[in-house]
Amino acid sequence: MHLHLLQHSPHHGPGRIVDWLTSMGHSHTVFHLHDGETPPSLADGDALILLDGPMDILDDARYPWLKRERKLIAKALDGNKPLLGIGMGAKMIAAELGATVGRGTYAEVGWHEVTLAPESPFDLPEQFTAFMWHRDVFALPDDALPLGGSLGSPVQGFAWDAGRALGLLCHFEVTHASVSELLANGEQPEGSEASPHAQPAASILADGRRFDRLAPLLDRLLSQWLRSAPA
Repeated sequence: MHLHLLQHSPHHGPGRIVDWLTSMGHSHTVFHLHDGETPPSLADGDALILLDGPMDILDDARYPWLKRERKLIAKALDGNKPLLGIGMGAKMIAAELGATVGRGTYAEVGWHEVTLAPESPFDLPEQFTAFMWHRDVFALPDDALPLGGSLGSPVQGFAWDAGRALGLLCHFEVTHASVSELLANGEQPEGSEASPHAQPAASILADGRRFDRLAPLLDRLLSQWLRSAPA
């Protein structure tokens, strides 16, 4: 399969996703929308991944490519190709499905436990720790099944159309290097300094094994997702 990855910021990259795709024999192209690259045609790829980013998903005045990306998402949802959104990408999918997207009570930054929802279709442990980097959250779209929730965000993700479209607020793709870059160069989500769910940089990077434990979770998630692709 050939996958298109849409990147919205120089510091919110694909992380371990690229290595996983290569190891599984898939090819990919990363489109750097933040750097002026045009979003791809849906017909040119077999699946679409929307990465995270710091911008408001409706800030078309500052980021005119958002309008084109929303059209691409709408086409993907109407079609039959797998669609995965992470962070900002998940918020865009949720909004296109009619769900409310808005400011959460607290920012979530660092490592937080997620409890799988009883009706969750995700092939993941009943409890796991994932990386968080957000303040905005989304409601569960109509006809979608929930991933589960954390103390700070009750909806950490969703599966729609039998798992063909996935949205993840939490992150499985990050590595020690990618989070180090984010902490060094990316502005933290609004309200992080006062949030009980935001951890300092030293604590986030202290245990490298946390990043290693994300790898099998990412493998399970992506394998499950791509099984939804039409034969």
